[in-house]
Amino acid sequence: MITVHHLNNSRSQRVLWMLEELGVPYDITRYQRDPKTMQAPESLKQVHPLGKAPVITDGELTIAESGAILDYLAHTYGRKTMLPEPGTQQWIDYTYWLHYAEGSLMPPLLLRLVFEKLKTNPMPFFVRPVAKGIANKTNEAFISPRIKSHMDFVEAHLAKNEWFLGDKFSAADIQMSFPLESSLARGIVGRNRPKIRNYVRRFQALPAYQRALEKGGEYAFAKP
Repeated sequence: MITVHHLNNSRSQRVLWMLEELGVPYDITRYQRDPKTMQAPESLKQVHPLGKAPVITDGELTIAESGAILDYLAHTYGRKTMLPEPGTQQWIDYTYWLHYAEGSLMPPLLLRLVFEKLKTNPMPFFVRPVAKGIANKTNEAFISPRIKSHMDFVEAHLAKNEWFLGDKFSAADIQMSFPLESSLARGIVGRNRPKIRNYVRRFQALPAYQRALEKGGEYAFAKP
């Protein structure tokens, strides 16, 4: 039996979605973020040394990192439904988007979140204007242009494709879901990105996605 070590409002939601798509039975062990730090609890380190979600166990196997988890589940339980034919262009595209989501798209989004939080973190009043100025300048000069470039790229791709592999829904779509729906929920994706907005709304309406929401609990990004 697969066990998903599930952290609220996190990437582990897409693992639940993947399992619902596959129709594979699983158990959920729940963890809650610290309300002050928003970090995962120390108890997650008993499952994996980094103490981060998602992590799954499947028999004797322990697997961390959402991309690795989705790829394992696709190869183990969903070869006919969640993977393209090996050696094809779709196979290359699948591998690309599976890694692009966390390797290229998420880093600038995380940087933006860190610098936005910097402006509101507790600090001496005379330091706040300096910190805010640095955060705004960094966002304006470095982070925002990179996010725009990525969103332009994704918008253009979705303008020509129903799913990230064209007409085939795959684990790559589930992997790409988190950065896109979190960007929409945080206002990074606006009305000038209709293809991304429609894509997110379309996958959020899928029955398996809705079942995963019911089982996973709190997940703020499901309300773009």
